[in-house]
Amino acid sequence: MAHAAARSASVIELAQELIRRPSRGGIDAYTPVLAVLEDWLSGHGLPHRRLHDEAGHLVGLLIEIAGGRPGQWWTLDACVDTASFGDEEAWTFPPTAADVVGGWLRGRGAADSKLAAAAFCHIAADLLPRAGTLHGGLAVLLDVDEHTGGFGGARAYLADPDAAIPAGVMIGYPGMDDVVVGGRGLWRATLTVSAEAGHSGSSRSVLGAVSRAARLVQLLDTADLPGLPPAGAEFGLPPKLSVTAFHGGEGFSVVADRCELNVDVRTTPAFDAHDAETLVRKAVAELDAELPGPAPTRITPIACWPPFQLRPHEQPAAALMDAAAFMGLTVRAKTAGPSNIGNLLAGQAGGIPATAGFGVPYEGLHGIDERASLAELPQVYAVYHRAVLELLNAR
Repeated sequence: MAHAAARSASVIELAQELIRRPSRGGIDAYTPVLAVLEDWLSGHGLPHRRLHDEAGHLVGLLIEIAGGRPGQWWTLDACVDTASFGDEEAWTFPPTAADVVGGWLRGRGAADSKLAAAAFCHIAADLLPRAGTLHGGLAVLLDVDEHTGGFGGARAYLADPDAAIPAGVMIGYPGMDDVVVGGRGLWRATLTVSAEAGHSGSSRSVLGAVSRAARLVQLLDTADLPGLPPAGAEFGLPPKLSVTAFHGGEGFSVVADRCELNVDVRTTPAFDAHDAETLVRKAVAELDAELPGPAPTRITPIACWPPFQLRPHEQPAAALMDAAAFMGLTVRAKTAGPSNIGNLLAGQAGGIPATAGFGVPYEGLHGIDERASLAELPQVYAVYHRAVLELLNAR
């Protein structure tokens, strides 16, 4: 704790520099925020390199510290891109304020996850002088393609032939009450509804694509999904279906001949991607039978990730929970509703186990007035530091 407390000021200073560089996913250039990290890493002698996607775009940084003894590699992961600012007029301080007020670090990315990125860089710096005594190695992935949903940094890392495949990953999402050991999966698709185009003032009755699509939304919203699992079930969350986008038509005088819906189904071990697709196809078939169109409604799958869940005794969850207990913290193993990079890792050949959250308390994540509590930073830092050492000392 004394070491962690001493490191906190430097961690906060680096996080502030990151927050001052806007890095909204899909909006801002990522070079400025990554340049801050590269300067810091170079100044502390940490080996690092850039990661690029298949198109050559910069998608992250990778720090690699090889131990001097045989063993497995483990990874700390934090994103340094962020959600958008939303309505900036609704914020009570600038989204890039990066100031500390009342013990809170304020600004977009303070919670998700620039403070964690800064802490993980410092942990890597702590381990570098003692690398020769460690088993395996530590990688720190700093991803700038997370909030887009593309996870380009993680994908580039996993595809890099020069990078060791990790035995497990700890993702630095915030929240101090839980160690997140699982998450629902997802199945996503775009549904294209067709109809005959026409004039809205025509004497002939024309049922447009927007109206047909509206009926499809009703069918999807009332689809029969399994409910909450019984108390004590290993995976305690139900599946969920959401229509997240609706696009079709323009102006007033034309009845649209095309409308598209985005459908997001969160899956569980008991209701998987096959079940999700079957349910959506059933709703589509019902629409086409009830309100026939000139062409069948088209289903275009977009993404599919499996759910994942570690047991508390499995690594790296066990190391993180043991370290938290050693620090006197009471945390529970939690399976989260949202999907995350843990799902991507679970979908790799053989599966890569991951935790997807333990960090400082926060407010306003993905909303207005995002901020992260700093009072607990030394404890969180010490927990990750101890967990990493436990994993790298394991034979």
